[in-house]
Amino acid sequence: MTQTIRRERARDPNDTNELVSPAVFEQGHKVRARKDVRNDGTYPGCPVGEFLIREGDIGYVISIGTYLQMYYIYAVDFYEKRVVVGMRAKELEMVDAHCNDPQ
Repeated sequence: MTQTIRRERARDPNDTNELVSPAVFEQGHKVRARKDVRNDGTYPGCPVGEFLIREGDIGYVISIGTYLQMYYIYAVDFYEKRVVVGMRAKELEMVDAHCNDPQ
C-alpha cells in the first residue's frame, strides 16, 4: 500500500507575477520585518527552526534578485543580528527610503 504525500506548493496560484512591475524596494532602503523568520534549512550554521529575525527588526536592502521567474527577493542585511536574509516585499515595510541619500 502506498501512501500519497502531499507537498506544499512553492508558488501560490493566486499570486501575480511581480516582475512585470518595478521592484518595490531599492538597494539602500531601510526596511522593517513584518513577521518572524525561522531557518528553513537553507541558512548555514544555524539549526532548522531557529529564529533568524523577529517581527520589527530593522535592516537595509543590499541586493535584489528573483525567484521562480515570478517574485522579487530582497537580500536584507539585519545588521544588529549580523544576518542577511532573502525576503519578499509582502514580508517587509519601508522605514526610510531616503536614509542613504546625499545630504
